[in-house]
Amino acid sequence: MRTNRLRTVHPVLWAGWAAVAAGAVLCVVGWYGVSGERFAERQLPYLASCTIPGVALIVSGAVLLAHGRGSIAAARVEELYGLLVTAEPADGDETGRAALAPLAVSGELLMVPGGTLWHRADCPLVAGRAEAVAVDSGLVASGELSPCPICEPAEETG
Repeated sequence: MRTNRLRTVHPVLWAGWAAVAAGAVLCVVGWYGVSGERFAERQLPYLASCTIPGVALIVSGAVLLAHGRGSIAAARVEELYGLLVTAEPADGDETGRAALAPLAVSGELLMVPGGTLWHRADCPLVAGRAEAVAVDSGLVASGELSPCPICEPAEETG
């Protein structure tokens, strides 16, 4: 199953390859023309009309190829996320969410100095980190720290 965005990226890749190919042809024609002329004043028209535009096409084709590949990767990530979100629960739960055990259940709250999130002590993002310290309730109350989206700590547990 491919998304519409993934289908619209392929013309960008084709345009990139076409630009690179046309640029290479122009560079070869320019080189051939320059190599047949002895004097510099007769070589300049080949440089101006073939080689410089050929290099510009190669660079623009490379940019299109890089953009197209990045867009393909982004479209695939979106497609995988969509499949993950719409996946059927294993036990046929009515709510659409699988009955999974909570990732972290500890009541102790920790934070990493300089961080923007507060976590449960057994959250995988802070578990075993020596620099993790207990959460200051003033920071939580002021809104400077946000709850971790992984372990989803509740304010009442602190």
